[in-house]
Amino acid sequence: MNLIKSRKLTLALLAMMLVIVGLIVIFTADSVGWEANLSDSFTAIEGEYSVDGGEWKPTLEGDMVHEDFHELTVRGRLTNVPTGSEILGVCADNVWFKLKSDGKVIESNYRADDGAFKNTPGYTLCNIPAEAIGDGQHIELSLMYPYEILSSKNLSDFFDMYVGTEATLYELLYAHKMPTILFCFLLCFFGLFIFPIAGIVMGRVDWRYLSFALLCFFAGLFILSQSLFSYLPLWIHDPVKAMAASMVTAHLCMLSALIYTKVCLKKSVNKVIGNVIITAAVLLTATALVLHYTGVSDLYAGKPFMLLFVAVCAIILTGCLISEVRSSREALMTLTSMIPILVGLLLDAVNAFFYFTSIPLFEIGITISLINQIVVLIIDLRRQYKEAIRYQQMQKELYEAKVSLMVSQIQPHFLYNSLTSIAMMCTKDPKKAREATINFADYLRGNMNSLKQKAPVPFTQELEHLKKYLMLEQMRFGDMLNIAYDIQATDFEIPLLTVQPLVENAVKHGVGMKEDGGTVTIATREEDDCYKVIITDDGVGFDTSKPIEDDGRSHVGMENVKQRLKELCDADVIIESEIGVGTTATIRIPKKE
Repeated sequence: MNLIKSRKLTLALLAMMLVIVGLIVIFTADSVGWEANLSDSFTAIEGEYSVDGGEWKPTLEGDMVHEDFHELTVRGRLTNVPTGSEILGVCADNVWFKLKSDGKVIESNYRADDGAFKNTPGYTLCNIPAEAIGDGQHIELSLMYPYEILSSKNLSDFFDMYVGTEATLYELLYAHKMPTILFCFLLCFFGLFIFPIAGIVMGRVDWRYLSFALLCFFAGLFILSQSLFSYLPLWIHDPVKAMAASMVTAHLCMLSALIYTKVCLKKSVNKVIGNVIITAAVLLTATALVLHYTGVSDLYAGKPFMLLFVAVCAIILTGCLISEVRSSREALMTLTSMIPILVGLLLDAVNAFFYFTSIPLFEIGITISLINQIVVLIIDLRRQYKEAIRYQQMQKELYEAKVSLMVSQIQPHFLYNSLTSIAMMCTKDPKKAREATINFADYLRGNMNSLKQKAPVPFTQELEHLKKYLMLEQMRFGDMLNIAYDIQATDFEIPLLTVQPLVENAVKHGVGMKEDGGTVTIATREEDDCYKVIITDDGVGFDTSKPIEDDGRSHVGMENVKQRLKELCDADVIIESEIGVGTTATIRIPKKE
């Protein structure tokens, strides 16, 4: 990624965050006014209540009841009675209810059929006309909670009533839920656009950002569905389907949280553990759906156990992350994002069994993780920006090194010797002189082309250029220089003009210094983890423990070769030599997936 893209993405990210935050502030401030105007819309029964057939107690102001129950009866009068064209709106979530006025049933969500969902209330929304209510002085509400595990002690979390028109519920939605809707939009936006873009434009596909994008998207849907569960029947009219839609988003959110954690595991053992956990989570979700649609146990009934299972899995995966923190920066970054989610999951799981708060703990954990991940993204972009500067500097240095290398290989004495040899051939063997001239031109063209070539080239291309060079050297040395090829592997790439300097050293400083000449062998091998290019000569050799003496070329070419091999292929050059025996230079190029 170049510098301009990095800076533009950072600025766009910050600008988008400011816009979204500004909208949330504006709508939140506006919603306060709406809420004040709608403060008289809610209504409750003022009188007495009985839990599970027990003694009658006076109702609480506003919430009516704040007590565990499976069966509940509330009787008395409505604090706000609909009149004229007004309606009494009723929202019931996961409870059966029956509402009576003057002893007559005016609304109920009990189903007479014995189908698969006969024990599943779901989310119910209904409107009762004012004439059915009467004067609202003798109202009786009967509730039955069919589940063993409570998720709240507040009656208002299961049942609400309001007075107004059919549009009142939308007005309440705007007044109470608009900041949450905007926040969920922000989460989904980051999940669909910001983090996927960051995962792709960082110079490689970053699965850490892509998996967090998945988590953001499903977390946005989950928080939205949990916040708007009372309003879902506005769009999903079937009570059971409305509840199922909300619970499916919970399963997908939990599953994406586990996937996000697993993606950053690097050790083989931890990867196996992660795969097992993800597989188990997928099977849990599939089993929950099967049990739901066969009527054995609906999704809401299994919510606490699903939370507990995911919390345990998250603890295991977090332990795996902790074991990799010292060796992996990604593990540390993921751990800082995962801890708030983990804490929220654990507290939500405990809260499902032992209700102690109505605060959305998991949503808070997701929010903290999102903020943390945005900070990490900005840090990564800053680091990428610095690396881009360093990369450009390195490219400039490599270009200068290649120019230096090319110049060092085309020394005047080399041109003089080559042209003199070709001139001598013109009278003895014109045909061979013509071939040598073409070969010399091709050699010079190859050196010039090396200035334009940035990426490694197939080894066969480097080998062809090398043969042209050796043909020119053989014209100079004659029978004193023998060339042998032992090419057993060619399916790899290598930077252009990186083998020739090693061969040149073997020719000039190896067999060229020997009275009766010698042989230079170029060989290639493929091993399990690398490819090797081996240049061997049986020349005079040298003592590798002593520093190389300056021969007028200062060996800049060899240092440039080593640098280019390391930077472009992560390759190493190993030199072994023995005086009087010869020298072996080995280029070791690691295999990459």
